[in-house]
Amino acid sequence: MVDSLYYLPNDIGVSALDCGKAFRLLSPQEKKYAHYLSRAAWYGGLAVLLQTSPESADIFVMLQRIFRKQTPSTLAQVATAAGLSSEEYQAFLVYTAGLYANMGNYKSFGDTKFIPNLPKDKLEALVKASQAFEEQPAEMEALWNSCSCLLYSLEDKQKQLGLGDKGITTYFSGNCCLEDAELAQKFLDSKKLSAYNTRLFKRDNGGKACYEVRLASAVQKDCAVDGECESCCGTFNFEGKEFTVKRGDYAPIMERVSYHLKQAQAYAANENQRKMLEEYCRSFTLGSVEAHKKGSSYWIKDKGPIVESYIGFIESYRDPFGSRGEFEGFVAVVNKAMSEHFAKLVSSAEVFLPELPWPREFEKDTFLKPDFTSLDVLTFAGSGIPAGINIPNYDDIRQSEGFKNVSLGNVLSVAYATKKEKLTFLEEDDKDLFVKLNGPSFEVQVGLHELLGHGSGKLFVQDDKGKFNFDQSKVMNPETSEPVSSWYRGSETWDSKFSTIASSYEECRAECVGLYLCLKKNVLSIFGHEGEDADNVVYINWLSMVRAGLLGLEFYTPESKSWRQAHMQARFVILRVLLEAGEGLVGLEEVTGQDGKPDARITMDRSKIHTVGKGAIHRFLCKLQVLKSTADVEGGRALYDFYSTVSDTGTQNFLRLRETVLLRKEARKMFVQANTKVNGDSVELVEYEGSAAGLICSFTERFQDDAEQLDADLLDMSKRDAPCW
Repeated sequence: MVDSLYYLPNDIGVSALDCGKAFRLLSPQEKKYAHYLSRAAWYGGLAVLLQTSPESADIFVMLQRIFRKQTPSTLAQVATAAGLSSEEYQAFLVYTAGLYANMGNYKSFGDTKFIPNLPKDKLEALVKASQAFEEQPAEMEALWNSCSCLLYSLEDKQKQLGLGDKGITTYFSGNCCLEDAELAQKFLDSKKLSAYNTRLFKRDNGGKACYEVRLASAVQKDCAVDGECESCCGTFNFEGKEFTVKRGDYAPIMERVSYHLKQAQAYAANENQRKMLEEYCRSFTLGSVEAHKKGSSYWIKDKGPIVESYIGFIESYRDPFGSRGEFEGFVAVVNKAMSEHFAKLVSSAEVFLPELPWPREFEKDTFLKPDFTSLDVLTFAGSGIPAGINIPNYDDIRQSEGFKNVSLGNVLSVAYATKKEKLTFLEEDDKDLFVKLNGPSFEVQVGLHELLGHGSGKLFVQDDKGKFNFDQSKVMNPETSEPVSSWYRGSETWDSKFSTIASSYEECRAECVGLYLCLKKNVLSIFGHEGEDADNVVYINWLSMVRAGLLGLEFYTPESKSWRQAHMQARFVILRVLLEAGEGLVGLEEVTGQDGKPDARITMDRSKIHTVGKGAIHRFLCKLQVLKSTADVEGGRALYDFYSTVSDTGTQNFLRLRETVLLRKEARKMFVQANTKVNGDSVELVEYEGSAAGLICSFTERFQDDAEQLDADLLDMSKRDAPCW
């Protein structure tokens, strides 16, 4: 078969996300609120299929049709009769579960394509032997023909997500390149339009390039609608090019999202929740990011809700240009015990912020104390589930109104549980301590990363009226000892300015803040770590970061010299910084494993973390913040690109080490999530086993209410855009 990078192993970890206890403690009103928010999130998450690849929606519909008619256990008998071995059938189940878990046929973490680990003719035989095919042979044949080639294709461009000749993306039509993305961003900035909920389509009109910016909305009219003083839609001339702004991207999906958010409004706990949902509905109905920002403002004001949620076009990791948001929606229940730790961290934030290694002028004028809660996830719809979140991502709201932090407790407990025999690249002496403290140390890192990492630092801005939010005659750049000479102007944002490196650079900055502040004893005591235990937590946190930097090489593509995952690139950069610090702080050597194959070994001198390590992170973190604050894109790119470089020269041969990492990699776990179902006046939680089959059943039962119409809508949207790729 193919390189293991491009398929999911049969023994991949699949775990059920347990939310039963938390859900049962909710009141009937809270359960209904959670149910309708979950329905909105799950429907909205289907947009990710259309944001990922041209074939994802067709594959999804084909698999849904097959498993709606026959459960995984029933289909197993059909597979045997069709000539599949038990391993081949398991590979098909794992592929299906992977497509559902990633909302498409590209890994959400790493952006590489994955294909079924069984021959194409065997999969075709199974599809054609299924009950779904027997009942609708013409439709199923057409579906198979529409997606089977791309389903298996591993042509160079289709191996990973990317723009132009670097990969596949459906955020842009297939004829777009980086220059088109840059021009479109300038156009959007000129119109004060956010790119978050857009896609860009380019067409040739008599030798002239014309661009269509499509806004995600239920409404498809291009005229002004209720709630808007004037339409943002229409045709405009910009720098000699024609731009047309239209509504209606993912319209049938956005319609369902808005409908279920309106249902949730009836069960909102307070006025902030009601107004938040009202603005979200307006956003998804009209394609208005401004409405979503207003909804986010109400969301920030909704302090300490029992049922927490957020929904929309949020993270820009997978847009190759770094400006467009992938849809995600989550619903979760507060874990009160763990939330107490985070509340203490928030109340101490103003003590810890001045400890960060940049001048006071580079920190926000006032720290807006956020909510910081530990949540048990009930629903997380999108391409993958993170361990922690700091939102909203709108710079202006974060700087002036604040933000919220959430740590996803039931995700952390499952995702970061480690078995000793599966631990790679560590010395035997470190493994027991790593197994014991990887979870607790990561909990500290997530808390610091989200609250004081993403929550810290000021952006220097000159608004449209020429007003500065800093004194440009007095503020000095600590790196040059000269007055600050650059800043953000007008509608420029961090994402629009730093574009392709923005996500990873910011993750790197937040990770460095976590490493730096975990060295403080009063931080560790908040999480219940004292004395030797605290020292061990620090050691494992730093060791884990260095190991993650090495593991990050899996997510680097040598052919295009590009990184496919923002967090892993960030951790590799930190590894490089700590190796550069020298003095024996970090060791990384190539060795031969017990199996006779290439291996690597990481060592860390824990006695030098507080001296050599702290000094290295202090200097690097200050540079990162100063370049970010001053909108110094050129300097920021030069610094970040230098440490992101993966070469075969120098002390470490990172290209060869990458081969070793790929040889010994472990597949990322998949999560099975529960469904909620209204039964009379009550809401039931429907749970599933932690297996590929359980994950499949959860998805086939998730969209039962309007399954056939939903299939038709997804196929229509996919077919309409097919010529664009």
